[in-house]
Amino acid sequence: MKKNQTNVLSELRQMILEGALSAGSRIAEVPTAEMLGVSRTPVRIAFRALEQEGLLTKLAGRGYEVRSISVEEIMGAVEVRGVLEGLAARQAAERGLSLEHQQALASLLEEGDQILDVKSLQEADLERYQQMNKRFHDIVIEAAHNPAIQAALSRNEHLPFASSSALAFDKKHMQREARRFQFAHQQHHHVYHAIVNGLGTRAEGIMREHANATLGYVHQPKDSDSLTVITERKL
Repeated sequence: MKKNQTNVLSELRQMILEGALSAGSRIAEVPTAEMLGVSRTPVRIAFRALEQEGLLTKLAGRGYEVRSISVEEIMGAVEVRGVLEGLAARQAAERGLSLEHQQALASLLEEGDQILDVKSLQEADLERYQQMNKRFHDIVIEAAHNPAIQAALSRNEHLPFASSSALAFDKKHMQREARRFQFAHQQHHHVYHAIVNGLGTRAEGIMREHANATLGYVHQPKDSDSLTVITERKL
């Protein structure tokens, strides 16, 4: 399959997670493009996105350096995201969804169901899911009608894995990844049901749990300073 921009970004993100691109290592466009079998343009764009996500640091000269990321940094950023998105879900439920937002969320839920309703999940399916997932979260935040939440999330998204769009998946274990995304999408259904029915407290609780469950748990090996993120939690 020919890699698109999302493929390249996801693959580099996963390589950082797995330690294939270790903390402190320097990476540049040309060798990375050759390694992935793509042109320099998608790599350049991916590098910039990963810098924004807090995974790469731009060097004074050419190239980037993989940042050293602690377990505490990731978990703290994800917890803040959960609090903010939980607040958005509660306020959306309390204020009531507009017909436009309700129809958009329902359509995204149906799209997610179709993506995951396959015998064998493929990488392209997860790329589609990633786009659907980001739009679902964006609409919930829009529906809260609270600019302060969006502003706080924008600042928080510069921290590692604090953005709903910063999904990673392990291509070597697609069956496990399918279970993980199916669980996450069921949470989307539960959040939607709670918001539509004005259940603010329930919507907030599910959304906060969703932020943690979609990331997975973080484990730091005792004999290594490298960070490993295992995407298999609460399935």
